[in-house]
Order: sequence, then structure tokens, then C-alpha cells
Amino acid sequence: MMGAMTTHRIDISYKSVIFITAFLIGLWIVGQILDVILLFFVAFIFMSAFYPLADRLVSWKIPRTLAVLLILLLTIASIAGLLAFGLTPLIMQTISMSHQLSITLTSLFNAVGISQASIGQELSNFSSEAVNITVNIFKNIVSLVSILVVSVYLLLDRAKIEDYGTSFFGVRQERAKKTLRSIEDKLGAWLRGQILLSLLIGILVYIGLSILGIEAALPLAIIAAFLEVIPVIGPIIAAIPAVLIALTISPVLAGIVAGLYLVIQQFENHVVVPQVMKKAVGLNPLLVILAISIGGRLLGIGGALLAVPIAAVIQIVLQEVLKVENPVSNLK
Repeated sequence: MMGAMTTHRIDISYKSVIFITAFLIGLWIVGQILDVILLFFVAFIFMSAFYPLADRLVSWKIPRTLAVLLILLLTIASIAGLLAFGLTPLIMQTISMSHQLSITLTSLFNAVGISQASIGQELSNFSSEAVNITVNIFKNIVSLVSILVVSVYLLLDRAKIEDYGTSFFGVRQERAKKTLRSIEDKLGAWLRGQILLSLLIGILVYIGLSILGIEAALPLAIIAAFLEVIPVIGPIIAAIPAVLIALTISPVLAGIVAGLYLVIQQFENHVVVPQVMKKAVGLNPLLVILAISIGGRLLGIGGALLAVPIAAVIQIVLQEVLKVENPVSNLK
């Protein structure tokens, strides 16, 4: 005779129900305003990069408002100067690069058996998305302006915002301030280091490709500079269009261009990065690749770009929460 079946009663308190419900609602709200959160995070990174300069100007008896305006005007003037100096050659060389890449890709597609009709259909589909691309560019410009405005506000009221934001931690306010300042230091050093690295890599690529006689040296250098923000993977992606363009001239030149990018990358890894990024975020390369993969999958290109600073923030917070004195992956 089978024994009587026993039943186990699971009690769920009303507090657990309220917590789970609040947690799910919180996740939904975060999902709805994720773009706003990322905008403020980027603005926070810019503030972290420029506040040492603002503090230095204030120490010279310059009012903080004027100091922040000077930084803003200097940034805008630098961007405008670069555009004024390189806009015309950039447009001409980009057109030339697009033509050369089209020739190379058509040859490669024909070699692997992809018909020209399929290529034409894809190009037609791309053209039909021109309106969406234009709208996205406009949105990015609006976002950039918003980031600058929020960054200026954060620079002006950094101390007040810091006091208010950490006041919710009560008796642990000083510890929260210390953690926040550590995050500011690391993110600021990361952005300043990335700007220097991008400028240096862009200049080296431009000089190297110009010497080799590649007509699209300027847009390729700008691509290399922008993709330098994505560690490990970015420089590899930046080399692909340059090698393809060189391939339209000769396979030997394509090999030389590939060698040029390799030499620049090795010079960066062993000479430039240890000097420029001493105080920046130092994450294990495997963690960097994992963070970029997750960021790219969740948020696209923007997620890949912000993956490293987000991972650095998580690492600093975990170190404080877990009170890890000597973590395996140091922040140098």
C-alpha cells in the first residue's frame, strides 16, 4: 500500500510580493528611459574628463561659470576648426573611397559567386533607408547637444550634485562620496586617454597611408581614430577598408597596408598605451572583449562604445560593496 502523499506548503509573504512587483516595475521603467540614462552617463563621463581643467581654472581666480564656458567654447572651436580644415578633402576622399570599395567588393562578390543582381538589390534597399539614416543623424546631433548641455550643468554644480546624490546613503555618505570620486577619476582618465590615443592613431594612420599613396587617407584615418575607442576589436575593423582599397591597386600594397596597421597597433600596445593610459581603466582583456560583446548585443554600437566605462563603474562599485582590497583585475 502506497504511503500517503505529503504536500509542502509554500508561504509567500506580502513583502516578497511587493518587492518582486516593485523590482519588475523598476526594470520596465529603466527599459523605457534607457536612452535618457545613457545620455546622462555619457554627460557624466564628459564632466569627469573636464572637471580637473575647470578646477584648475577656478584655482587661478577665474569664476567657475566663466571657466566652464571657456572649456565649452574651446571644445566647440576645436571641432569647428577640424571640420573647417578637413571637410572638403574629407568629402572628396570619402567619395573616392566609396568608389574604390565598390569596385573591390564587386570583384570579391563575383569571385565567391554572388550575383550583381543581388548586389544591386542590396544597394537599392540601402538607398531606401536614406531617410531613416538622415533622421538618425539628426537625432545624434540633438543627443550631442543635449550631452554638452548636461555636461555643462554637471560641471557648474558638481559639488552640490555630489552632496545631494550621496545624501541618501546616510551615515555612509563619506564612503559613497569616495566611491563616486573614484568613478569620476577613472572615467575622466579613460576619456582623456582615449582622446589622446584616437588623435595619435589617426595622425599615424594618415601619415602612413599618405606615404603609401592611398588617396582616401583622411577618411580612413578618421575611421581609425573613432574605432580606437573600441579596444581590441576596433583597430582590426578599421584596417579592413584600408586593406580592401589597397587591394584595388595591388595585392602587394594591400599586404604593406596590413603591415602598417599591425606596426601601429603594436606600437600603441607596447609604447603608447602604457604611457597615456597609466591612470585610466585597466580591465583584463578577456573582460573587455566580454563587455564589448554584451554591450554590442544589448545596445548596438553605442553599447559597444560604452561597454568599457560601464564595466569599470561596475568593478569599482563591486570592490566597495565586497570590500575587496586586492582584486585580481586592478584599476591602475
